[in-house]
Amino acid sequence: MSEYIIKGGKKIEGEVEISGSKNAALPIIAATILNGGKSTLYNVPNIHDTQMMFEILKKLGGKITKKSNKVIIDTSKIDKYEIPEELMRQMRSSVIFAGGLIGKHRKAIFSYPGDCDI
Repeated sequence: MSEYIIKGGKKIEGEVEISGSKNAALPIIAATILNGGKSTLYNVPNIHDTQMMFEILKKLGGKITKKSNKVIIDTSKIDKYEIPEELMRQMRSSVIFAGGLIGKHRKAIFSYPGDCDI
């Protein structure tokens, strides 16, 4: 285990960049469906799960624009409520789109998520 030994008498200063949290980003991305417009997210981690969420949004009719450390999600043209099976099977957390789709369309169609038998 690493340790830091700090001896008093000197002020500690500096900056630490905090990386984005997958567990926070995924539900926020899914919730943009309810906005029905543009949402700007910052510091979204560039990982497989977030990329799959963006792909699902695109299939539903959303538009994703990435600019440096921000992602602009436009859900104003989302008119579908069915998530293709091949995208649902990419990750278990894809099921979190159900809430946004049901909130917007009063229905959602999707398969088992993440190739698991839930």
